[in-house]
Amino acid sequence: MPTDPTWQNTLTLDGAELRRVDSMLLMGDGTALGARSGIRPGDPGLTVTLAGSTINVSAGAAAVYRSGQGVYRAAMPSGVSPGALTAAHATLARIDLVYLRIWDTDIDASGLRQADVVYLAGTPASTPVAPAPAGTVIYIPLATISVPASGGGSPSVSSAVRPVTVAPGGILPAQTTTPATPYAGQAWHDGTDLKIWNGASVDTYAKVKTVAWTNLTLASGFTTPQGALSVVQYRVVTADGSNRVELRGGITCTSDVVTTTTFATMPAAARPTTNRSFTVARNYSASTCGSTRVEIAPSGVAQIYGSASPNQTSWFSLDGCSYVL
Repeated sequence: MPTDPTWQNTLTLDGAELRRVDSMLLMGDGTALGARSGIRPGDPGLTVTLAGSTINVSAGAAAVYRSGQGVYRAAMPSGVSPGALTAAHATLARIDLVYLRIWDTDIDASGLRQADVVYLAGTPASTPVAPAPAGTVIYIPLATISVPASGGGSPSVSSAVRPVTVAPGGILPAQTTTPATPYAGQAWHDGTDLKIWNGASVDTYAKVKTVAWTNLTLASGFTTPQGALSVVQYRVVTADGSNRVELRGGITCTSDVVTTTTFATMPAAARPTTNRSFTVARNYSASTCGSTRVEIAPSGVAQIYGSASPNQTSWFSLDGCSYVL
């Protein structure tokens, strides 16, 4: 059947039509005509605070989606208080809820057409949970208030339950889990890295990080640095989707190495899941080749390979060496 589009002369749209059209303005929720409820990223509005036992909510705006009804947009031009905190239980803790409610008498038969902030006290329990509004209630949560038992300390407010919404194609902030029913190309930031759903799995785009170098402790029989080289150091970095250990610096062998010898034990964070082997530069002369092998075991034991004179190892360099964990 035909429907009324917006912004045409002589057409009058009712509230439900306008709310459904407004779904175009917000990120979808994976359903037809669906939208994601929430406040805007970076918007400090609708923040819940306590002043003694009085609950205060700052001015702000939000979008509240109701399945089948579309998007309600509400703005609180000034701060409000939904009331005072219910007194603490004598022996049990409690979690309360503060939420933004849309009253629409066409849906909830409330006789009201307004938006307001509501306080709902939870049930005291040994393991309390936040309450949920009963019945046909159009709302989004703004905060929970943890209320300890009487004499157990002060109540604390958490805004972790407050949802955030963005325009279609926007990047959701502080999203630590994959959104429900994501679309290919949907992006979110988990607080550390950018994540994008590729249609089958999550691609992680890690930011370039500055990772400090740490000095490596050497076994007896080895000293650092060697000559003009730097002190031996390591660091763990993420590159191309995997964790790698980078090495640098030179080592002097106090006695020539003529057989496989342990020169260090790598710290736990730098130990590979299987043996890793790579070539390192070493002393060179007409009778001595200028490279040898280093091997790192899952136990962290790092060994340098040597052979009998004239091919013994008297020093070696780890500059430019790395291995995958």
